[in-house]
Amino acid sequence: MDDDVKVLLIEDDSAAAEMYRLRLAADGYTVVIGRDGEEGLRMASDEAPDFIYLDLRLPGLDGFEVLERLRADRATAHIPVIILTNYGEPELRERGLKLGALEFLVKADTTPAQLSTKVEQSRGSQALPSADAPH
Repeated sequence: MDDDVKVLLIEDDSAAAEMYRLRLAADGYTVVIGRDGEEGLRMASDEAPDFIYLDLRLPGLDGFEVLERLRADRATAHIPVIILTNYGEPELRERGLKLGALEFLVKADTTPAQLSTKVEQSRGSQALPSADAPH
């Protein structure tokens, strides 16, 4: 990796957060963890992450409220957010995407290794928006 990429993981389940953190760190990412919605919002502002993984079910503010606030704040509106949750209901997926999530992943269907892949895919598409355009 050519530069330091910081990932914010907003996740209240400490075992899951540590599992994801270990994999992302092993792949070269700096990982910070917010344990609830309020802390996640604060860290998004203070830590200026390059990427956010957001759980939906959180103490205090839920993930949807966190996503709405991230998108409403000019300092965090540009940060790619992927929802990572235990819930796969179509109406939740639709709501998350409408609120501005890049993607909606269900934990049971997502390996820790796939989290790194998603960060790289997102960074690649942002860094080279016209790379595939014909000349």
